[in-house]
Order: sequence, then structure tokens, then C-alpha cells
Amino acid sequence: MLTHHRKPVCLSLVSTDLPVWSTVETAATLYQKDQERFHLLLSEPIPPEWEPEQTMVDHTYRARHNPLRMLWMEISPYRVIMTMQGNGKLSYRHFWEQGVYGVNRYWLQSDSLQGHDGFRLRNYTRSLKLEGRPLPQHLRLEYELWSEQVQLGRYVLNLDIHH
Repeated sequence: MLTHHRKPVCLSLVSTDLPVWSTVETAATLYQKDQERFHLLLSEPIPPEWEPEQTMVDHTYRARHNPLRMLWMEISPYRVIMTMQGNGKLSYRHFWEQGVYGVNRYWLQSDSLQGHDGFRLRNYTRSLKLEGRPLPQHLRLEYELWSEQVQLGRYVLNLDIHH
């Protein structure tokens, strides 16, 4: 049976070897699929630096009609899948499983009539730790991001679910 809970969350991504750092604090809906599987749905504003400059009229329209991007996380002690869908120029899907090379897919929305262009990267999940019972309270993922044979950095993703 699917149950859900509304919870405050903090999601952060930090690179251990590059100047990359991002944090989102928001409310999320936690869906319990079964004893060890959960879905977490959260939204956040599209970062202003991801969008071209707008006039005040355009900015007001976008704030009312396209304000958010959605993050959907499928969480278990064994794997995590995170999908981001937004009204911006970028969408992605990450797959992490400890000790496994996962796939990161990115889709770039273009202004041309051809639609969306995509590309793939790989990640190697060094550590996946999910804590909390019966509901998860903390997720920590440590992974490397790769393009072919070139490492694009090491990252730590932390998710805190406040109860």
C-alpha cells in the first residue's frame, strides 16, 4: 500500500575536487512503496542563471506559469534513481548503485524544430548509505563522474529528511 508523508528536506551536492556546491531546502512528499523502497518528490525554483535574461513582464509571466523544476528520487538501500524535469533547458536522470557504473542521461532542450538533444555520462558509486527506520532520515551517496576515460570529478550527494 502506498503511503505518503510531507517532510522538510535538505538536498546538497558537493564536489570534493572541483568548485561545485549546491543546496536545496524545501518541503517534499515521501511515498513509501514497501518496507525498503521510497519515492521522494520535491520541487525547487529554476536557478535564475539557467535562464536567459528576461524583461520584467516576461519574468513575471514565467514566475506565475513555469516557476519550478521537479526532482523525483527513487530510494532504496541498494540503489537510487533521480530524475529532474523542469521547464528550463535541462533535464536529467541519474542511476546509482554501490560498486556499479551507472548511467547519467542529460537532455538539452533546443530552440530548433529538431527537439531535444541528449548525451550520457557514467558514474561509479563508491558508497551508498541510507539511514533511518521505518522512514529514511539520511541518504549519502559518494560517486565519481566519468566521460569515456576522463574523470569529471568526485561528488557527495546528501539528503536529509527531517521528521
